[in-house]
Amino acid sequence: MQLLLLHLDDALELQPDFVRACKFAGAHQYFGKNAGQQVRLWSKQSALDDLSREIVKNRPTTGKSPQLCFMGSGDFHHITALLLDDALERQSGAATLIHFDNHPDWVKFDGGMHCGSWVNRALANPNIQRVITIGVCSHDLRSPERKGANLHWLGDGKLELYPYEHPPSRVLADYGTGASYRQEKGALHWKSIAEIGEENFIDHMLSRIRTEAVYVTIDKDVLAADDAVTNWDQGRMRLPYLLALISEIGSRHRIIGADVIGDYSTPSYAGSLRTQFMKRAEIFIDQPRMRQGVETMRNINSAANHALLEVLAEYME
Repeated sequence: MQLLLLHLDDALELQPDFVRACKFAGAHQYFGKNAGQQVRLWSKQSALDDLSREIVKNRPTTGKSPQLCFMGSGDFHHITALLLDDALERQSGAATLIHFDNHPDWVKFDGGMHCGSWVNRALANPNIQRVITIGVCSHDLRSPERKGANLHWLGDGKLELYPYEHPPSRVLADYGTGASYRQEKGALHWKSIAEIGEENFIDHMLSRIRTEAVYVTIDKDVLAADDAVTNWDQGRMRLPYLLALISEIGSRHRIIGADVIGDYSTPSYAGSLRTQFMKRAEIFIDQPRMRQGVETMRNINSAANHALLEVLAEYME
C-alpha cells in the first residue's frame, strides 16, 4: 500500500501524532497549500489538472500497489475524482465506487468541478460500473431537483444511494424504481440503513457490489459529531459501524484505492476577489459555525484517522 498525506490545508498538521504514525508507516507527503487555496470548494478544470499532474509526479513509484490518501477538509472531496482516475488507470477492469458521505455530491456544475458535484465525474468514467453512496442524512435530499441534483443516474441504475435515515424526497420527474429507492406519488422513498437495520444493511450492501475491484472514499461528515469534527453538517453513523462496513468490503473485494477527508480546517481561498466572495458566501449559507475547541477537535479527528488507517491498511496490502 502507498500512503499519501495530501496537505492542501492545515487539517493534518493539526494532528502531529497521526502524521508521525503515517510517517512511521512510510507515508509520502505532498505540500500544496497554494494549490489548495485555488481549488478549495470548487475549481476550474485547468487548476485541477495542474494539481493532478503534481500529485502523480510526486507519488513514489512502487508499482501498482493501491494508494490510501488522507487529505484534510471535505471542501476537497472533488479531488477524489482525480485520485479515482489515477487508480483506475493503474488497474484493468471494472470497479465499484463506495462513497461514505452525509451529502450525495451529485449536483450539476459547469466549468470545472465542485466538492458537491464530483460524483458525476466518477459516474462518467467507463470503468466505474456503479457508485454506491452510503449514510446521507443531509437536507440535500429534500427536494433534490431544486438543488441541482443530477438524478438521472438513479434511473439508469448506475447510482445507488442509501441514507442512514431520511424522509422521502419530493421530485417532479419520473425516475421509476431502483435498488435503493421506490417512487410513489411524486416522491422517492429511500431504503435507509435505519429502516433496513445496520446488520441487514451489511448483507444488502455486499449484494450490490458486482465487481472484484472497489474504490472507497470516506467523508467523515457521514459520522456523528462525537466521532468527527468537520466543516459541514454531520450525519448519524458511528465510527465502529463505519469500520465494520469497510472491513466487510475489504474482506470480500480488492480495494484498488481509498481516500479519507472531512477534518475541519479554517477556510482559505485564492483567486479573484469575486471568486473568494462567492466561495465565502456559499459556505456562509451551507456550512455550520465551528463549535468545538482546537484540542477537542484534534483529539476526535486524530482518533478517527488512526482507526481508519488501521482498518484500511489491513485490506490494502
